[in-house]
Amino acid sequence: MASWDIQPQGVQGQLKVVGTHAEDLGDALSTLLADLKEAAGAAGTAVLGSQAATLPHGPVMPGPTLNGPTGASVLSQRSTGPVAAALVAYAKGRSNDFTAMADRCQAAVLGAAKATNEYVQGDLEAAKNAQSAAGNVQLDALKDFGGKQR
Repeated sequence: MASWDIQPQGVQGQLKVVGTHAEDLGDALSTLLADLKEAAGAAGTAVLGSQAATLPHGPVMPGPTLNGPTGASVLSQRSTGPVAAALVAYAKGRSNDFTAMADRCQAAVLGAAKATNEYVQGDLEAAKNAQSAAGNVQLDALKDFGGKQR
């Protein structure tokens, strides 16, 4: 990096904007997971009539689970039809993507804030390290800075 020319007030303003968008993304993902859970519950099963509500007998293997941000199961375990199974598979398949989106947003905000703070204090090496940690999504290296943690 040849030189730095940072306007801290401008960075602060942009971080507020990005933080708002990151919260919107988190809300959208929570809504998506809630809608998937509702859709899976409403999808029904491939079993005729009242047999769908009959409790299983004997040893039963538990179905796949996907926990949301609160730790609660996202998709109903009672929904075992083909549509519900497809929704579970979709949610499980995208779980890493959802986590990566949240991690990248958090790393970008924390990294920009930390790099700017180090720049203001005159420590360009630490600023460069914060920028690098953000680019590599090294949240552990950035979290000691503080700020709002999810």
